[in-house]
Amino acid sequence: MSQAPYGTWPSPIDARTVAAHDGRPEFLGSVGEELWWTEPRPEEGGRRALMRCTADGQPATSVLPAPWNVRNRVIEYGGLPWAGAPRPQGGPLVVFTHFADERLYAFEPEAPDAEPRPLTPLSDARDAGLRWCDPVVLPERGEVWCVLEEFIGEAPTELRRMLAAVPLDGSAAGDRTRVRELTGDGDRFVTGPRLAPAGDRAAWLAWNHPAMPWDGTRVMTARISDDGTLGTPHAVAGGPEESVAQVEFAHDGSLVVATDASGWWNLARVDVEAAEAADAAEPGRGPTLPRVPLCPREEEFAGASWKIGQRWFAPLPGGLVAALHGRGAQRLGVLDPRTGELVDTAGPWTEWAASLAVVDSRVVGIAASPRTSYEIVELDTRTGHTVVLAARHEDHVDPAYYPEPQIRTFTGPDGRDIHAHLYPPHHPDRTAPEGELPPYVVWVHGGPTSRSPLVLDLEIAYFTSRGIGVAEVDYGGSTGYGRQYRNRLREQWGVVDVEDCAAVARTLAAEGTADPARLAIRGGSAGGWTSAASLTSPLAEGVYACATISYPILDLAGWATGETHDFESQYLESLVGSLAKVPGRYRERSPVNAAQRVAAPFVLLQGLDDVICPPVQCDRFLKEVKGRGVPHAYLAFEGEGHGFRRADTIVRAVEAELSLYSQTFGLAREDVPQLELRP
Repeated sequence: MSQAPYGTWPSPIDARTVAAHDGRPEFLGSVGEELWWTEPRPEEGGRRALMRCTADGQPATSVLPAPWNVRNRVIEYGGLPWAGAPRPQGGPLVVFTHFADERLYAFEPEAPDAEPRPLTPLSDARDAGLRWCDPVVLPERGEVWCVLEEFIGEAPTELRRMLAAVPLDGSAAGDRTRVRELTGDGDRFVTGPRLAPAGDRAAWLAWNHPAMPWDGTRVMTARISDDGTLGTPHAVAGGPEESVAQVEFAHDGSLVVATDASGWWNLARVDVEAAEAADAAEPGRGPTLPRVPLCPREEEFAGASWKIGQRWFAPLPGGLVAALHGRGAQRLGVLDPRTGELVDTAGPWTEWAASLAVVDSRVVGIAASPRTSYEIVELDTRTGHTVVLAARHEDHVDPAYYPEPQIRTFTGPDGRDIHAHLYPPHHPDRTAPEGELPPYVVWVHGGPTSRSPLVLDLEIAYFTSRGIGVAEVDYGGSTGYGRQYRNRLREQWGVVDVEDCAAVARTLAAEGTADPARLAIRGGSAGGWTSAASLTSPLAEGVYACATISYPILDLAGWATGETHDFESQYLESLVGSLAKVPGRYRERSPVNAAQRVAAPFVLLQGLDDVICPPVQCDRFLKEVKGRGVPHAYLAFEGEGHGFRRADTIVRAVEAELSLYSQTFGLAREDVPQLELRP
């Protein structure tokens, strides 16, 4: 093994490899015996392909060519974009949303004229139009039931959302009046309906501003009449301080919910008949009946609903329930609700995505590990046997270059725990000179109500294989550790997140793990906010030598007064406080108002089509930084929104980040273009 300074090691993991494998399968579901899902295509403009895996064991195939892009923009983060059902004459009937025009389409791959046909109108050019997600295909009714998001004005908050029924015959493709509105628009946010096995009742989730879905939601139920109309809705679970993340009918007709009433998202059964009667007797009082816990544990059986239609548990026909659970990472288990016994799936997978499908006694999910990327994995609950069905992991480089992560718990201010994953520099045949400490980059996840999965990430390997360590920090406010940990960030955004990341960085330096002079921070979206705030806040003064800031929030007041989308338009009410009551917090914590404190070089990366964290915030920040003598670069990407999807963009962003570190840390590298840093 030869010696070379940290950060200068050669690596076969280049930026093009990182880009080619960015993203993962998503929105897995079953259509009869078949499995369908979406997959990213960075080399095809970042579109999402619709994949099909038939029951005959043939390899999975993409059923629609480019430019079909199976995504939608409901709440801007999107939601479940497809659903299907078997056709009486054979083969599947699938409906899906196409990102380019946001229309809902029907597709019958076995039909003679197997071309997608529109089901919903083309939006009027005068407004932002109609959007659809979380569909349920009901061939017996000749309809697809789903969430409708309809813009009624020019502002991003001038809209209405409701449950709607769209005819499968295409009659609404040119006539908006043919769409049946199943509910009113009294609730700001709703999820798609879940129907009881007998087809006589529907259940869905609803919530209103200023709550986010991890703050408080309500489970709504309503009877379904013979003509397909919904009766009076009743709130049967949830509340202002109770988040129900998912609701499903079991095969016996009982209602199962994932609720955090105990302080952890756990599974419980709701007596629907009794709850509806109680709500009818005292309308508006809210759910009062206790839920029957199915497996009470100080673990999370669900997560934050950033996308409508995520699925953390799935009832099986025999009464068992497939459930994701854990602290931090989530693994797949099979729960017997009668006994509370939970048996985990065997196999190497340490993280399962919130996307489960059931086919008879088989459960199919999307799972990964620190040595494997996300795969489509099937569990046979009768035998306990697991098998990879599709998206099988392949080692595109020698796995000896993969990092070897460590799970760490650090101590923050007031002795609080801070959860993190540590990825030390790792190379099969390079080591650093005796006594040299490595540079480290603190990675800050978005959300901020999210977390970092402990899985193989070639972007992390890109840096660790070159001799740069990575520390992913699940700062206070992250999901996966209970409601109390999640609530640490209430009115403390820009404080707790900054303190926790700085505490991890300082500890790594103090214990001799990292070079205190070569620490950096990076993040996107809310992680971009924390990265920028860490350069401007006294709480992290002098900690970081540089920062990579991607599609960030930089001006709280601007973001709170019309510079973002509807879903998060009142998020700051809980993260910071009321703008009317505490305007000083908005000024003091915003990086745009503290640009004079920026002393470390940075690169700012931004999508020009971003409506969540718009580029105007970057423009404002750069105007304040200009002329202060701080080396920095700004890379803006046309055609990119919130998060980068296109291969060329990802390549440019990754190489720019490495160049920033090379210049700031004094690393001798010639394998990436030099980023031009201007004062």
